[in-house]
Amino acid sequence: MNASPLLQRWEGEVCHLTLNRPEQGNALSRELVDALDVALDACAARMPARVVIDGAGRHFCTGFDLSGLEAETDDSLLMRFTRIELLLQRVARAPFPTMAVAQGRVMGAGADLFTACAQRIAVAGASFAFPGARGFGLVLGSRRLAACVGAQRARSWIESACVISDTEAIAAGLATARVEAVQAVLPEPAANGTSSLLDDFTAHAIEDAIDGNADVDDARDLAALVRSAARVGLQQRLTAYVQRQAQARRSTGTR
Repeated sequence: MNASPLLQRWEGEVCHLTLNRPEQGNALSRELVDALDVALDACAARMPARVVIDGAGRHFCTGFDLSGLEAETDDSLLMRFTRIELLLQRVARAPFPTMAVAQGRVMGAGADLFTACAQRIAVAGASFAFPGARGFGLVLGSRRLAACVGAQRARSWIESACVISDTEAIAAGLATARVEAVQAVLPEPAANGTSSLLDDFTAHAIEDAIDGNADVDDARDLAALVRSAARVGLQQRLTAYVQRQAQARRSTGTR
């Protein structure tokens, strides 16, 4: 029997969600995205003091699952990317605190998931990259990245698809803290020992008051993603990207 793509456990009022596809770099498959949505449903019902997202194995998340592209179509890929954007919006607008703890490679949609969390912990040696636009013409998560690091730096990182070190991520504001090991992260409970969270209606009312453009921004992000992904030839662009990456690994002798 295949292991669950997502592990969920509770420690008091803290919910831990562990991406559990270590052999695939915790890449975001359909099943993993589905499981994250279900887990967020459970969290919305229970309202945890914090949700902590981490990854099993060497890497936090290496992005969109690029396996099985030969069975995909432009339309099926568009739907998958749309669902990822909606998931990222859900994490970013969650009515409870969110924390990502990232080790190893944090790439593409995985880096976008990291960026969507309120607290973003980089484990020593972690690296980050946003290759979607340069690699295959996809716009995903750009506004959220710009909110963390500034528009100019976000544009530079996206256009160059450069690799960002843990120290650079801290300096730029992509990561909010750095630890030596995943085990060093111990989320603090609420000061009074219980969740200080508000009900969903009040939380969203405060969000609207603080950021009156939240709904508009989310709609624009989704529209940008759809426009970029809906261009004819998405499957071919992704396939070509995978081939280029494989060739680069063979040339450098890396995995």
